[in-house]
Amino acid sequence: MSRYLFGRTIQTAITLALMSLVVFLLIGLMPGDPIDMMISGDPSMNSADAARLRAAYGLDKPLLERYAAWAFEAIQGNFGYSRSYGQPVLTVLWPRLLNTLLLAGIAFLIAVAIALPLGIWAAARPRSAADYAINLFCFAGISVPSFWLALLLIMLFSVTLGWLPAGGMADIRPGTPWMTGLQEQVRHLLLPVLTLTLVQLSSYTRFMRGAMIEVLRQDYIRTARAKGASERVVRWRHAFGNAFTPVLTILALSFGGLFSGALITETMFAWPGMGKAIYQAILENDYNLALIGLLIATAATIAGNLLADLAYAWVDPRVSLSAGTA
Repeated sequence: MSRYLFGRTIQTAITLALMSLVVFLLIGLMPGDPIDMMISGDPSMNSADAARLRAAYGLDKPLLERYAAWAFEAIQGNFGYSRSYGQPVLTVLWPRLLNTLLLAGIAFLIAVAIALPLGIWAAARPRSAADYAINLFCFAGISVPSFWLALLLIMLFSVTLGWLPAGGMADIRPGTPWMTGLQEQVRHLLLPVLTLTLVQLSSYTRFMRGAMIEVLRQDYIRTARAKGASERVVRWRHAFGNAFTPVLTILALSFGGLFSGALITETMFAWPGMGKAIYQAILENDYNLALIGLLIATAATIAGNLLADLAYAWVDPRVSLSAGTA
């Protein structure tokens, strides 16, 4: 196990290094730079001032040389400052990372907790009325864009019924009772969590249903039934482990993508998370903020894949991590 984890650590470091180089080059090739943004905001600046600022920030050097300087500082733990916020990048991203983890984590856990039993239940009753109803729900969930779903939920629960806030986070001031603060936080979380949950629930249910149907057709399942095993034992003891293994990959990839892919939901509900921060940083040419945000999203995806590999060994006894394979 330790040898496997060491190998994955080396792979992660190499992947993040290559990703940082690619992202740095792509952002550096974008038209304009932070100095151009400063000139547009201060017409009194002349070309000499712009050249002096570019030299001070190192923007007059070749891209690879600038990347080498940035990488040297990053290895020492200095990730630079955000031009938009005037603060260290990690200071800006840390609360937004926690906000995204809170939103995406709750939605992910709820979607998985509902999708797995629902997919298994539908697979056990193929071509039944319940199976057709679940498939219809899943196709509707996959087809409806997340921004349209968010608008419908806002119109229903915020505008028409007035039960929930339309967006933002709860402003919990010092001295507020913790129960009151928790209730306000939950009220602001309900609509974005419901949106993300419905978007993920449909695809997870379809994947679980398809994998379970495939496993239930195997010979060893018929053998277990012939030996007198109950349907509950057949589904959960004999079929679930093999059916869940390919679904784990889907769950791991989708969980990592939520750290940067929840942009639409965060924008619709004005939720200050990672996706929205990365998008605004790219629009405003905030190089350091965009770069570190994308690297955090990459690291989250890699971490999700690692957790999936560890779960493979737990679900399927044929997988041996000690041998270096997953």
